[in-house]
Amino acid sequence: MSERINTIVIGGGQAGLAVGYHLAKSAIPFVILEANRHIGDSWRNRWDTLRLFTLACYAGLDGMPFPAPARSFPTKDEMADYLRAYAAHFDLPVRTGVHVDRLWRGDGGYVLSARGKRYKAEQIVVATGARQRPWVPPFASGLDPDIVQMHSSAYRNPRQLRQGSVLVVGAGNSGSEIARELASHGRSVVLSGRNTGHAPFSIDGFLGRHLLCPLVEFVFYRVLTTDTKIGRRVRPFVISRGRPAIRVKLKDLAAAGVARVPRTAKISNGLPVLEDGRVLNPANVIWCTGFRPNLAWIDLPIIANEFEPIHERGLVKGSPGLYFVGLEFLYSVASGTVPGVSRDARYIADKIAARVESGYADA
Repeated sequence: MSERINTIVIGGGQAGLAVGYHLAKSAIPFVILEANRHIGDSWRNRWDTLRLFTLACYAGLDGMPFPAPARSFPTKDEMADYLRAYAAHFDLPVRTGVHVDRLWRGDGGYVLSARGKRYKAEQIVVATGARQRPWVPPFASGLDPDIVQMHSSAYRNPRQLRQGSVLVVGAGNSGSEIARELASHGRSVVLSGRNTGHAPFSIDGFLGRHLLCPLVEFVFYRVLTTDTKIGRRVRPFVISRGRPAIRVKLKDLAAAGVARVPRTAKISNGLPVLEDGRVLNPANVIWCTGFRPNLAWIDLPIIANEFEPIHERGLVKGSPGLYFVGLEFLYSVASGTVPGVSRDARYIADKIAARVESGYADA
């Protein structure tokens, strides 16, 4: 038995809720399917001390400001609470605990399955985020079983680890922040990975909060877009290489006592080996090696490369009625932030409304 709904939004995070807000304003019948048990769990299930890089004055979705001091950086739990309140305030039709495992064309539109149940829709918005699948290097399986290892997505706080030293693999934002936190709890910490660069100012300082962060938000939102030459030039690098460390700098790591070493190249005899040949013997390893896109469940010929589907500002060519929101640099660098995702959601919702009004003339 299948349930037919005009528009289905897959993903109930900030991207999906933002799309839902605008669809509701257009009176288009829709439902949001969220895999987690509760709205906001994608934020709540992160490490305990995580804070956003976006100021609270920019962290609110359309229609509802973020309830925190404007120049503060919200915690991950505050963001989770906000998303839950947002969905409730606008009475958005979110169904939680629904994990979509396949999407394909059929019956004059799209069909998706969610653990045995089928849904049919004329339009689908994939709002599951840019990268959902935790990634660790294949050689991680060779690590000595006595060494505690976990991906950063499973890390919450130092109490999860056994006594002894910690090797943090990956020197991006999560790796730098987790390494500094562990060192502040008295752990001997080694941070392995290439230097990703860092923001040239402190985002937590007065100038950062009041001048430089707003300036960066403007550049990310207005300048580095797919409509500008410079935006198109930097887009491939942003998508494939990620971003520099924002909050933690090399000097902060040094002050905390974190040792910086080259990349971890392999496992030999159960122990991590660095690119320079050094062998480490940590009690714990945290893989801060990022996430990869998870598009295998989409049974359609729309994959451009390992990082994204074929799309133009979220509209999938050759698949009318299929849209993406929440991708890295979908339209601008800011597409990965709340202000950017809000703009992308408005754009996609407008396209959906126009398509419905035209009677699916492009089908």
